[in-house]
Amino acid sequence: MIGLRSKRILTDSIIYIVLAVMVVIWLFPLFWMISRAFDVETSASKAGGLVFPAEWTWTNFRNLFPGGPGKLDVVTGKYVADYKNHPYGTWLLNTFGVALGSCVITTLFVLMVSYALSRLKFNSRKKLMNIALILGLFPGFLSMIALYYIFKQFNLTDSLVGLTLAYSLASGTGYYIVKGFFDTVPLAIDEAARIDGATKNRIFWTMIIPLSKPIIVYTILTSFISPWCDYIMASVFISDTTKKTVAVGIRAWIADRELVSGYFARFCAGGVLISVPIVILFLVMQKFYVTGITGGAAKG
Repeated sequence: MIGLRSKRILTDSIIYIVLAVMVVIWLFPLFWMISRAFDVETSASKAGGLVFPAEWTWTNFRNLFPGGPGKLDVVTGKYVADYKNHPYGTWLLNTFGVALGSCVITTLFVLMVSYALSRLKFNSRKKLMNIALILGLFPGFLSMIALYYIFKQFNLTDSLVGLTLAYSLASGTGYYIVKGFFDTVPLAIDEAARIDGATKNRIFWTMIIPLSKPIIVYTILTSFISPWCDYIMASVFISDTTKKTVAVGIRAWIADRELVSGYFARFCAGGVLISVPIVILFLVMQKFYVTGITGGAAKG
């Protein structure tokens, strides 16, 4: 008995040590980026400390927006404002607008498609679901080039409206989890409402939607995060500096060695700042997010 207990303790200890090492490896780049964001030294190669900066400063965050002290001119020794070439505030607003618009469209599409596939019985229903499932197996970026030329015919390239539509148009195929949640809602609710004369449209908006708060929150979070963090689609559709999103914009700061030496700390500050809204959303909506996933996975 003692031998088995000692063996189990040893096995658990090894597992916990391996997991702890993996956590450190996974979190270290994040802590390092946060440290560099507050570092007075702007160059990556001249950073003060390995984990913590030698001297803390908010300058890198203030330089992201108009009114910051700007970049140090090594010749004159004075700070020169240079935010006009890198309008982080404009990029942040662009990202928020695209993410919000895509979130609204995607959420409506997914909810309506999922409810229709859950409640309505029509010809080729199974075939449509299988086709959507197969299409969902392919990465979305495979269609970017074709989508770009289609949008170009309608003058929607290099446009925030076009980018919003690009994120939203295929959203209806991601119905799986939401449909699973609607399948758990008793059909007796629909039947009782129809007896009282309610239409399917009224049942959906006034009865099903109020009961689906967890899955709606889950859909909103996932549809907001995707365009907020995306780089590939935005880099293909947007070339105008004033229309870029944050992911594309801050990438330009480290595109060559000259920018790396002068803008790396600001790049880290921009990366930290863009992650704050997502972290806050998850912390506030975590309860509903987990409930939505588990509810949607209960029945498919």
